[in-house]
Amino acid sequence: MSDTPSPPAPDATGSRSLWIAYGCACAVGWLLYVLAGAEFQRGLWQLWQAVYQATQALWPPMALGVAVFPWARRIQAGESGTAAVLALHVVGALAFGVAWEACDYALSALLYGRTYADVMLVQTVLWRAIWGVIAYAAIATAFTAWLQARRARAASLAAAQAESALARAELAVISGKLNPHFLFNTLNSLIALTRKDAQAAEAALMRFSGMLRYVLDTKRSAAGRVPLGEEIEFVRDYLALESLRLGKRLQVDWQLDPATFGDEMPPLSLQPLVENAIQHGIAPRVNGGTVGIRSARNRMNQGLDLSVEDDGAGCEPARLDDPAPARSGIGLTALRRRFALDYEGRALLQIHTQPGAGFRVDLWIPQ
Repeated sequence: MSDTPSPPAPDATGSRSLWIAYGCACAVGWLLYVLAGAEFQRGLWQLWQAVYQATQALWPPMALGVAVFPWARRIQAGESGTAAVLALHVVGALAFGVAWEACDYALSALLYGRTYADVMLVQTVLWRAIWGVIAYAAIATAFTAWLQARRARAASLAAAQAESALARAELAVISGKLNPHFLFNTLNSLIALTRKDAQAAEAALMRFSGMLRYVLDTKRSAAGRVPLGEEIEFVRDYLALESLRLGKRLQVDWQLDPATFGDEMPPLSLQPLVENAIQHGIAPRVNGGTVGIRSARNRMNQGLDLSVEDDGAGCEPARLDDPAPARSGIGLTALRRRFALDYEGRALLQIHTQPGAGFRVDLWIPQ
């Protein structure tokens, strides 16, 4: 077993910060009380008297304030109505004031006797009750605000985790699949190729196995990163196999900046865009078309600019938000979500299309 201590839980860390803040607030209040009661021109004795008076007056509410926290937490956890919450706080304020009086009485009786304690109780009971309500209200308000902020943070974290889990599930669909039609067509093309050119069929099988290794690599995950160069090689293999089916109908225009090949990006971000372009832009046309793939360094922010486009029929931009299967598909939807989560909204995915004007997807990935 490892002797390395485990990191503190988030709740423990937050509670520690709360009590540090509470201690600091008590210290500041005590110091202000001392400064208000001290008369420095009358010597050191007057300062010690102010310290004594501040300590005697403030130690009960400071100590009792600790007990207000579980009371405020219980009230908030009860999910009661406004009237019930106010009633419970009134009870808490009365109990706080009574406890403060009891602490003062006990200390006075211990130091000066019961007669002195009885006289002080009669003289201070009213203003002590008023200050007890004020002190309770201030402490309970601070604790309630902290509890509500913690609950809001927990709800926000739970929502972010749920969204992240959904995104990972969607990305797993992309990362763990090759289009079944693509697999079927590729295998048929390989079978036909073995009869005509065994050497070419062997090379195609090597490409196909390389693609499977890339997809099934267990070291990669939705939160991982790969160099752009590896993603490009995967896309080259994919296009080489698609060309077995489409032949000269598929043309590819590569415009790649070698300086960007080391840039990191989420795996399988480029291939779904290329597959989308072939399926919707090239394959339906008798004469086929061209898929353009471009990478460049953004001169303004040094990020990675990527684009995938085709010269197919395009579509109405409004149809991209259609829940029915369309050019957007699960690929673009999941990529949008991936970039929003992986890069905290800094990565960009933009679509440019019009009927008859092709389809282009632009990516910007921070480095």
